[in-house]
Formats: sequence, C-alpha cells, structure tokens
Amino acid sequence: MAKEHDHDEHHHHENASKPHVHSEASLKQIVNRLSRIEGHVRGIKTMVTESRPCPEVLMQIAAVRGAIDKVARIILDEHLSECVARAALEGNIDTEIEELKAALDRFLP
Repeated sequence: MAKEHDHDEHHHHENASKPHVHSEASLKQIVNRLSRIEGHVRGIKTMVTESRPCPEVLMQIAAVRGAIDKVARIILDEHLSECVARAALEGNIDTEIEELKAALDRFLP
C-alpha cells in the first residue's frame, strides 16, 4: 500500500519567520547523534567525579567537540541543500541568507 506524504513524515518547527520542513530520516540521524553525544558527556562527568587523569578527560572532551562539530556540519549541509534551495524557489533567498549569516556569526568563533 502506497503511503501518502503526511505530517508524520516531516517535522515542522517554527522559527522567527517561517516553518522549516525536514525529513524524518534526517531528524532521526541528528537526534541519534545527539543522544550519543549526551551519553558521552555523562561519561565525561563520571570520569571527573572518579578523578580520572586530566589528559584522559581532555581527550574525551575533544571527542565530544568533534562529534558536535559533525552534527553542526550535517545541519548546515541540510540547511544549504534544503532550506536555502527552497527559499530561492519561493523568492525569499535574501531573508534566508541574512538569517544564516546571523546564525553563523554566533556559531563560528
């Protein structure tokens, strides 16, 4: 039986100006990665409470930082390929680019 596209297949969230729509598969991938990062951070907290050597803790923090950067890259890639492309088709690319620039100003050091 063919499944029609419905609300269950897409995630909708409101930002300041318009809804974003992302595939369920994409959201699941991102949420799974974030859950693993969350568990890793709890592990680091345990290492600290157990007074594990600082270099070990720092190596684990570096691993979490790398994992967070990977999630950010996935989100940015999807934003460029889906959201910015959609904005171009809908004629509001200037607004989308300004929002992206503002987000990158906060995101990048």
